[in-house]
Amino acid sequence: MREHEERLEMEQAKLEKELSQMESKQEETSSEEGYSWYFWSALSFVIFLTIEMCKVDFTEAEIRPVEDEDVFSETGSITSRMMVLDKDILSNFCGKCTYAAAHENWRVREFVEGFADDLLESLRSICDREVDMEVGDFVGIGSMFESWKVCKPLMCDLIVPFSPPDPHSFQYHLWCSPSSNIPPDMQGCGKIKVTRFGESEEGCLCGSANLGEDMLCLLHSRNDTARVSHSPDELLCSKNTHFLAKDQVMRWFQISVTKAWGRISHKYDFEVTFRSLDAAGALKIRFRSGKVIVMNIIPVVQLENTDAYFVSHFPSDCDSYPDPYWPLSFAVYERNLLKHFAKRLPQNSCHLHCLQIVTFLHRKQSGLTGKCALTNYHLKTTLLHLLLSKKPSAWGAESLEHRLQDVIGFLQRSLQEKRLNHVLIGNSKVPKEVRVPEMIRKAEPINLFRSLVLQRELYAATVRHFQEMQRNAAVLLQEYTPHLSNGGLHHSLDESL
Repeated sequence: MREHEERLEMEQAKLEKELSQMESKQEETSSEEGYSWYFWSALSFVIFLTIEMCKVDFTEAEIRPVEDEDVFSETGSITSRMMVLDKDILSNFCGKCTYAAAHENWRVREFVEGFADDLLESLRSICDREVDMEVGDFVGIGSMFESWKVCKPLMCDLIVPFSPPDPHSFQYHLWCSPSSNIPPDMQGCGKIKVTRFGESEEGCLCGSANLGEDMLCLLHSRNDTARVSHSPDELLCSKNTHFLAKDQVMRWFQISVTKAWGRISHKYDFEVTFRSLDAAGALKIRFRSGKVIVMNIIPVVQLENTDAYFVSHFPSDCDSYPDPYWPLSFAVYERNLLKHFAKRLPQNSCHLHCLQIVTFLHRKQSGLTGKCALTNYHLKTTLLHLLLSKKPSAWGAESLEHRLQDVIGFLQRSLQEKRLNHVLIGNSKVPKEVRVPEMIRKAEPINLFRSLVLQRELYAATVRHFQEMQRNAAVLLQEYTPHLSNGGLHHSLDESL
């Protein structure tokens, strides 16, 4: 850098000398010619100096990294290409976890779906249709229903849509709406307003207009108002507002699930408990054999006629959004995107194995060094970005090692830049066959690593976790052995179910 500055000073001195020589020769030339020479020389100097200073700024930006990025050098950064994994180790891991998933996961899904149907039917039977929320059918999401689950515990995520009793309805205010007043730090969220038929501009006006004593609404009788009049609290709203509150919804849902289980518990030979009082529907099923299955039954609100849902909470999130902001989940679209790729990738493609390996490593490393900001959702998002950017032929079974390095490398660059965009929001690469809503497709991209920008300590811990995971990868994979019982894989689970 010092040499560069000295070179600039020499160039400046040289130019000044030329200018002084030009002035001495001015007497021998016409005033017009002298002025022209002076003008163009000065202009050249300004352009030259501007270009050189821009180079200095750019060079300094490359030489002096942002202070937070020093975390990578402090912990001895390694690249994805340096993380060499033996092909036999990878093959052995994939063979074991594929067999485990094929043999066990479908049994778990079959059991969970049957039990959830029975539990929700019991829940509906205890609800008053004129007062309580109406509960729909569940939808399975996440790793268990996308066929890449490999880590314990056995966990199934189910979302359950609910809607208000007639004549009420939900109105939605998204962060990406033209007239949105949602704060920037709540990107990806929305607010849900509970309205009565007649209170919105699209509905009947009899509830908000003075029609007079002699005027009658042809849609409603005079007795309708008294029969369906509910306070906001009864409709699970935040205090003194008409916006749906997550804490109210979770409290209602947890009480309802408890009552529903009480009515059908005599039919089953296992124990059901709540894993967390802060997460409605977070159930732990324990069989007499000791086998445990975890279910997350998550109450959600469907966004109009789409497959996007406002969720009360994400099971993997440590931090929850404050009321009345509801995060929007696109898990169904992500599942459909994986199905879209599965039809186009080579037979026995390695894309799900890549995800299984990296989520396994992440979970094992978390057991060693504790939790960090990195989640399985970030890992799945990384894979989806790569699936969108690479040719289908690149994902053959023989390319597992290279694609795994790509996943690790993409994740490392994302951590260095503190930016991992949501794969569906504002991404024009997503195939139209997936049917992502136009408003979401055209929205500004959302950075899933935003918390790492704001919290330096969290960022440093996450980087250390990631680099330790890279260093320990070979050992962690080599030690993987699925549980065997009496010569059969997960034999006790089959007996329990």
